[in-house]
Amino acid sequence: MNLTPKEIVRQLDRYIIGQTDAKRSVAIALRNRYRRSLLDEKLREEITPKNIIMIGPTGVGKTEIARRLAKLAHAPFTKVEATKFTEVGYVGRDVESIIRDLVEASIRMVKKEKMESVKEKAQAAAEERLLDTLLPPRKKKASTPFGLFQDSSDETVDAEILSTESRDETRQSTREKYRQMLRAGKLEQSLIEIEVDENRYPGAGVITGMGNEDMLIQIQDVFGNLFPRKTRKKKASIQDARRLFEQEEAQKLIDMDEVIDEAVDLAEQKGIVFIDEIDKIAGKEIGHGPDVSREGVQRDILPIVEGTVVMTKYGPIRTDFMLFIAAGAFHVSKISDLIPELQGRFPIRVELQSLSEEDFRQILTQPENAIIKQHIALMHTEGVALIFTDDAIDEIAKIAFMMNQSRENIGARRLHTVMEKLLEELSYHAEDLKEQTITVNRAFVRQNLHEVIKGTDMHKYIL
Repeated sequence: MNLTPKEIVRQLDRYIIGQTDAKRSVAIALRNRYRRSLLDEKLREEITPKNIIMIGPTGVGKTEIARRLAKLAHAPFTKVEATKFTEVGYVGRDVESIIRDLVEASIRMVKKEKMESVKEKAQAAAEERLLDTLLPPRKKKASTPFGLFQDSSDETVDAEILSTESRDETRQSTREKYRQMLRAGKLEQSLIEIEVDENRYPGAGVITGMGNEDMLIQIQDVFGNLFPRKTRKKKASIQDARRLFEQEEAQKLIDMDEVIDEAVDLAEQKGIVFIDEIDKIAGKEIGHGPDVSREGVQRDILPIVEGTVVMTKYGPIRTDFMLFIAAGAFHVSKISDLIPELQGRFPIRVELQSLSEEDFRQILTQPENAIIKQHIALMHTEGVALIFTDDAIDEIAKIAFMMNQSRENIGARRLHTVMEKLLEELSYHAEDLKEQTITVNRAFVRQNLHEVIKGTDMHKYIL
């Protein structure tokens, strides 16, 4: 989709409340990618994405903005936490695994699209496999050498031919009846025996615990290709067997070499990497000299953000044109605590604001995946109709805001804490309330959250 910056912001508004500056910055970054794709190839190679660093407390929408942006851009996306990485030479994940994860995400995305494009053919092939399982093909009778039994009369031979044709017609008729039953969904829960791939290979458990899962995955790939393909029989419902057969048939219909080539190009040109908790690797421990888990990680991240080539099992991957979005609260450290070279690679800096009481009220009701909508849908599965009044929503927003002010500020995540506590008793007794309508008003909120309110009020008097 070639959305304009205004259209991108409107799309992000459907899921994220406030944070207009951050939305504008990522919208422009995304639009610039489209503009770059229209340029002459020679000039296109000179233009690299302007990486973004978002500063703001937890729970204000940093990760959600990046994730929704990737969906809008139809781009491979990977989210990593900077604290999970260590400097090269130490036990732990190395930063190049970020790019390997992105390529894997890209391959999954392209593969899913390709499989979707051959879905109808895969469904037809899966149906034939199900019919073969329900009604195994007739084994052909071994032909008798000509003249071996000279005493067989022509009438006997003709009778055998007619009998075989009759059995074939009956068999075909039975197959069609099964086909109609399958399409009508009458056999979905019937059990059949199918063959499935045995994914494990001997000795897989020996390598676990090495501390480098990337190396483990590569070793598994090597050993997986050395050992012959194994299958095992298992019982499965026709519904499950159909899903499995459709996946296997779709896999046969797509060209994996084409998928990999397309996915690698997509990752290089449109990949988005979100590096969270980058503030946790800023600065040094006072009095302890350089900290390898901090400055070392920054030095290792630098070439990837600058543009380098990372070797993967799918070949070399260039990172020059990937968009990197970093985020951190920066409560203790500052952006200036990052090494200067890394600071320079994030020219666009956006500060996200703490959420207000009005923001909490909008988060509860406005987004397409609003928290109140989620809880109403969950209770509806139990046959309970939930209704939230406006004064209840105002009270929930007020309590969440007060809790963030008096305790740790965890942003919108505080609403999940409040809502779970509010509906705890109701959820526990839901099966006894079938076909009932429960109205959640201000009195209901105060009654069920009186302990929370009391604790929050007490904080005002504690120095």
